[in-house]
Amino acid sequence: MAEVLALVEARLRSALGEPDARAAVTFLGTERIEVLRFSDGDLLRYATLGMSAHPMTDPAGPSPDNHSSAGRFAAPLSVTVADPVRGPRAELVVTVRAGSADTDKLLRPLAVLAASPQVEGVVVAPGNSLDVGEPLWPGAPFSAVLVAENGGLVEDLDLDEPMDPVRFLPLLPMTANEAAWKRVHGAAALQERWLAHGTDLRDPRRGPVRLD
Repeated sequence: MAEVLALVEARLRSALGEPDARAAVTFLGTERIEVLRFSDGDLLRYATLGMSAHPMTDPAGPSPDNHSSAGRFAAPLSVTVADPVRGPRAELVVTVRAGSADTDKLLRPLAVLAASPQVEGVVVAPGNSLDVGEPLWPGAPFSAVLVAENGGLVEDLDLDEPMDPVRFLPLLPMTANEAAWKRVHGAAALQERWLAHGTDLRDPRRGPVRLD
């Protein structure tokens, strides 16, 4: 586990530079999740470190919408990992514009999402919706995120076989209306709406895109 996380941190540093802040969160029954903050001009990037220590396994199988209420558990569940080596591995990355909101409070919600594979048996993958059940930061119009495709900002990290590579998955904050619309129409349709309307997904105070 330690070797994997050392490689993951090295990949984050090579892609995003040196972190200017980091903090750790530990939930009952789970291993520590760190969140690293990277500054890039007027942008802040928050990346998890610890989610990829073990492969993700969903003993119940995928749900039709792959929607998780990761922040609403009262106590951790016991999750049996069938294979401690094989299986998808990931870390999460959120990018926001600095200065207009206290986005550093994102640390705990982001750690909650990163712990969801350990706690709920969630397999986090592109196209998923994840919801922490509370604003991502004070005053945020978002409690949910859309998991976007990997391979853009931070390249996948190959590990020694038979381990799967670590994927660095961007999270795109969604308003409640956007999350509901996505459940009906799908992730691709929502992303097309954002693109068509020139939505600034990095704006921590943006309003919902037009959905009519």
